[in-house]
Amino acid sequence: MGEPLVLGVDSSTQSTKAELRTVATGRLVARASAPHPPVDPPVSEQDPEAWWAALESAVDALGDHRRDVVAVSVAGQQHGLVLLGDDDRPLRPAPLWNDTTSAPDAERLVERLGPDHWAEACGSVPVASFTVTKLARLAAEEPGLLERVARVMLPHDYLTFRLTGEAVTDRGDASGTGWWSPNEGRYRSDLLDAALGDGAGGAWLDRLPTVLGPEDVAGALTAEASARLGLSTGIPVGPGTGDNMAAALGLGLGPGDLALSLGTSGTVYTVSDRAVADTTGAVAGFADATGRFLPLVCTLNATRVTDVVAGWLGTDFEELGRLADAPPVVDDPVLVPYLAGERTPNLPEATGSLFGISLSTDRATLARSAHTGVVCGLLQGIDALRRAGCVVDGTLSLVGGGARSPAYRSIVADLWGAPIRVPEVDESVAAGACVQAAAIFGDDSVGAVSAAWDLGVGPTVEPRAGVDADGVRAAYAEAAAAAAGLV
Repeated sequence: MGEPLVLGVDSSTQSTKAELRTVATGRLVARASAPHPPVDPPVSEQDPEAWWAALESAVDALGDHRRDVVAVSVAGQQHGLVLLGDDDRPLRPAPLWNDTTSAPDAERLVERLGPDHWAEACGSVPVASFTVTKLARLAAEEPGLLERVARVMLPHDYLTFRLTGEAVTDRGDASGTGWWSPNEGRYRSDLLDAALGDGAGGAWLDRLPTVLGPEDVAGALTAEASARLGLSTGIPVGPGTGDNMAAALGLGLGPGDLALSLGTSGTVYTVSDRAVADTTGAVAGFADATGRFLPLVCTLNATRVTDVVAGWLGTDFEELGRLADAPPVVDDPVLVPYLAGERTPNLPEATGSLFGISLSTDRATLARSAHTGVVCGLLQGIDALRRAGCVVDGTLSLVGGGARSPAYRSIVADLWGAPIRVPEVDESVAAGACVQAAAIFGDDSVGAVSAAWDLGVGPTVEPRAGVDADGVRAAYAEAAAAAAGLV
């Protein structure tokens, strides 16, 4: 046997990514991925069996390194609703976080209990992304299906179940359901009642997974999973977590530090020592994967916006970035990037808007406006974190696929008005899952492993001189308010 390795899995909307790292130092040894079926919101569903098939393919591609794996952990896309029957097979495709068809149900849930009650009970005010709204929609539209439900899971829970046979979750991912309280550390039957009908929530509690702590072992790899994945039978499997919680682990974020993630969607989040409850609904008061909390703001539109604009201009993502290499200016047109509706602000029926174009508007200006609009929307999220009482005085790390773009790097630094860090770790979610796997193997804390590995290091990007960041952001805020009024 070679050097002990841990396997970290990132099961995202688009694909499953698997990577192997050494237990001792976190050095990357191998990485592979396999795609998931594409989705096209507002209806966005996937068969959970497809996630398992992608996991098999990705792990198989890791080759002979698999024999050195001593522990596994899975991170996954948050909020998806997986319903299993008595035979432990999925009863239907899983509605995903970016399925916005439950927006009317979210409104009904908030009206029923009030935003203050929701924020106090589970740290968040439901929007269409949250699992509880998807359960409410199915309760209204497919009541016969719900009568057949034996287990309720999140995407990462389902994969952990396939690995171990144990129905478990962790506090980080559980905090995104809308029926688990990060502050109290328990399921709330009253919130399930709101989704399922008065008195029904209590009966569903035994269908929910057990919530594990950050360093608890979910179970041992079963013989069946071992045979299908080429891993050793009986190795420990971590509790797993949600993708954002795993990314925070991989980056080694501490209290006050920020991550701004540019992927298909956009997120900004910070680590907090206290639970956050934002009655406006802008900030989701999640738990993290260390025992702390991870208040977060999510937008539905990030790099998909610049991909679309690149198509309009007959180019690709990289060339669009080169076109957008000049600093943003106040007089640029403003793109409000609600192309797929929006989660924050909660405008599921919104469309994108472009303000201030003129005869002098050219390809480079449109390219810059596309990047600037995405960044401004996410920086508004940091403003919302501050308003919710979060301390955000630490380092801002730029991550996700968009972090590879020099244009995005420069514009984030310009409009943040301070240096930012671009961590060298490419896949912070999978890296965070590796951190958790190493912690359960070595009987150490996830925080200690994350600090020892120090994967968040990377180059610093300075803001460019002469950028009127306040003016650019004010112009965006005015346009965003006008766009919201058009819905």
